[in-house]
Amino acid sequence: MGDDDRAPLPDESVVGRTQQTGDGGSRVDWDTLPGPVTGRLAELSAAALGTMRSSDVPGQLRPVMRFAVAKRAKLGAATLIAALRDSTVFRTAVVDWCRQHRPEALDLGHEDPVVVAVAALLEDSAVAAHYVELVGCRAERGQLRSERDSAVARADKLAGEVEQLRRELAEAKSAAERAGEADNSDAERFRKRLREQGVRLKEAKQEAESARAELERVREESAAAISEATVQRDREQAKAQEERARAERAATETEVARQSAREARQGDENRLALLLETMEGALGGLRRELGATGGGPRPAEAVTGVRTPSGTPHHVADRAALDRLLALPAVHLIVDGYNVTKTGYPELPLADQRDRLAHQLAALAAQTGAEVTLVFDGADVVSVPAAGPRGVRVMFSSPGVQADDVIRDLVEKEPQGRQLVVATSDREVVTSVRHRGAYAVASSVLLARISRT
Repeated sequence: MGDDDRAPLPDESVVGRTQQTGDGGSRVDWDTLPGPVTGRLAELSAAALGTMRSSDVPGQLRPVMRFAVAKRAKLGAATLIAALRDSTVFRTAVVDWCRQHRPEALDLGHEDPVVVAVAALLEDSAVAAHYVELVGCRAERGQLRSERDSAVARADKLAGEVEQLRRELAEAKSAAERAGEADNSDAERFRKRLREQGVRLKEAKQEAESARAELERVREESAAAISEATVQRDREQAKAQEERARAERAATETEVARQSAREARQGDENRLALLLETMEGALGGLRRELGATGGGPRPAEAVTGVRTPSGTPHHVADRAALDRLLALPAVHLIVDGYNVTKTGYPELPLADQRDRLAHQLAALAAQTGAEVTLVFDGADVVSVPAAGPRGVRVMFSSPGVQADDVIRDLVEKEPQGRQLVVATSDREVVTSVRHRGAYAVASSVLLARISRT
């Protein structure tokens, strides 16, 4: 089988004998199917019809059932094709019969385009129109080849006749010369025959010229049809490759989305576990505190009409308040690094400032058991240290990102209900973290606390 006989890959274009549908797709015109496709559909449906119950046979096919099996496809082909087109039930029954008895008839990857076209029509595949067009194109090319061969044979026959006439003419001329001295009647008879042979020779030449012209026309049409089929095949292959690339991109995007969903779910689970741990610790601390102070509210506390004290409930004003917060279960202390170091020891180089504060916070974490995160601006840091002191998470902001934004993100990521303490004197940071429910402690208060460690 040559390259032109292989079944090309389908594409989404609409070509040839198709009809446009309202949604922009295409469907096959069953009334103009190519002969090979019609014959194979009739053969399969006739065979399947013999195994169907009479109650399941469409009314238009019941006369066809009375034919012998060998004659159903030949005598009832038009009716069988119409039933396949109009009856989804009958077409489904034919597909089921093929799956049981002729599975190769439903092979969409078969090398024969007729097999693929029939399978696509039976299964109502989107590629049916393309393969029907391909079979029709090849049938037309076969007809053109047949016409070309017929014209060549006719030209050869005419050439033989011309050669025979030439020989007869030569014989006639020779006979005329030999009978030059015969009577006038014989000479006239030979001249008449010679004129007739000349007329026949002229007519044969004209027919030969017409045959050659027809042969040239057939050759040109055949070459044009082959060229068009080649271009169509290349176009279909290119579109098929594009569809495969699109499918691969979609698979990649799907995998990325799944990975993101898994990461988000894991983060939610971690935050939920931490929130539960924080709530349990807070509940225990609340019970202990209530036990130490004597229990619930007093009757005097229920009196209305009095002014409540104004203040900043999320502001830590002294070391004692900070110690009470750090004693809470699962508390998280977030420190604005340079804001604290430049308040406490600005004369030191930045590297020494970072090292000193990290070690002081490590001692504080060891004493209180609090989770401590230390955040620095990463703009002036050439190489980020691999790890900080034990008990302290040291973070550097990425290029173009400020440490203030990292602190806000840390507060935002924590679950509602966990106690958060942010050490900074930056008013904007204080306002934003207090709005999210965190406690704000001034850098000087934290320095006074860690100086005791």
